[in-house]
Amino acid sequence: MSIPRTAPRTAVRLGAVALTGALLAACGSGSGGGSADSAGGDVTLTVDLFGAFGYKESGLYAEYERLHPGIKIKQTDTEDEQDYWKSLQTRLAGGGGLADVQGIEVGRIASVTQQQAAKFVDLNQYGAGALKGEFAPAKWSAATTKDGKVLGLGTDVGPEAMCYRSDLFQAAGLPTDRTELAARWATWDGYLELGRQYKAKAPAGSAWLDSVGSLNAVMVGQAKERYYDASGALVYENSPAVKTAWDASVKAAGEGLSAKLDQWSPPWNQAFSSGSFATLPCPAWMLGYIKGQAGDAGKGKWDVAKLPGGAGNWGGSYLAVPTAAAHKKEAYELIKWLTAPEQQTKVFRGQGNFPSATTSIGQIADAKDPYFSDAPIGRIFGDAAEQAPVQVLGVHDKDIADQINNALSEVERKGTAPETAWANAKKAVKNALG
Repeated sequence: MSIPRTAPRTAVRLGAVALTGALLAACGSGSGGGSADSAGGDVTLTVDLFGAFGYKESGLYAEYERLHPGIKIKQTDTEDEQDYWKSLQTRLAGGGGLADVQGIEVGRIASVTQQQAAKFVDLNQYGAGALKGEFAPAKWSAATTKDGKVLGLGTDVGPEAMCYRSDLFQAAGLPTDRTELAARWATWDGYLELGRQYKAKAPAGSAWLDSVGSLNAVMVGQAKERYYDASGALVYENSPAVKTAWDASVKAAGEGLSAKLDQWSPPWNQAFSSGSFATLPCPAWMLGYIKGQAGDAGKGKWDVAKLPGGAGNWGGSYLAVPTAAAHKKEAYELIKWLTAPEQQTKVFRGQGNFPSATTSIGQIADAKDPYFSDAPIGRIFGDAAEQAPVQVLGVHDKDIADQINNALSEVERKGTAPETAWANAKKAVKNALG
């Protein structure tokens, strides 16, 4: 989840065997077992995340504390993943101020495995190797170094769909049925054409989509190769996927289809309840975010349909334990439990974050969400997860995506010529990569 995750705010991890929910708490001392926080031996595990992982909201922390007397969990949260990552880098460099558990967005995982392996615990020392069969090979290997160290356990994945405001569609004279809409916007050209029709009759102050940055992100999420090729070479400047997404995004900006709202900004958050935009390309984890921002008043106004242009993936994350963590073993036991199939199912039902375990996917296949007009989210996102390509991940995926998004913001908010904005993006990427 930038996503907050992850994004969100990202290849599907498939599990085969359900894990038991009751894990034993260890309250010891030393580099592997952590240290006591008080004379009574209680341990407070600190968890530092970005965006909406859904653990607190789904009651999982409270459940874990009940199952493990003496363990307390304290979460800190940064809404914007870029801000989170910058702060994490500063703390990793200094070695202080790190939580027992740190979230890692999928666009950063290659950076962790290839450049920062010494900063994170090899989870194999606590038995993580036994969990390998729970995850798809591509997802497991993404968090594994060349010499076999496992640096994180996968959380959710980000299969993509289209969220939309059916009440605003109706007001503009557009169809509201999710099946009909999926047929009408089977392609991105069809989606933009419906956007033009919406603009012509839209309620005052309402645009077709929130930002062209979200359009770009979801479109590049439909491609196997985006910023790097399979050999690890940087190819974003000549990537067909990047060009297609860029061209569609600047077209949408030029035609005034966007509300010009930077994602994760306060105005963007407020727009969920004000009706400032009618559609939002949404990975599964976005559902919980929409609920949080739109509140009870949004129930029944939102719906979900199949994404234009085919399946894709945006976001999905990992939970990792820094080598500087105070309670390494306890932290591992917590992330093992949080990423178990039972807990993935609970988070999906509570927040919409799509599970990665096969057991969980089977359990939620028929799930509907009353908040989203009883949309069959289990089937919609399940189909997308099954069909999404296994993406090539590079060291600086997230940095490149952020700079392209910044350039698109220039186009839609400042009127910068697309050619100039693209040149600015390339300069910014070069600076970011060093």
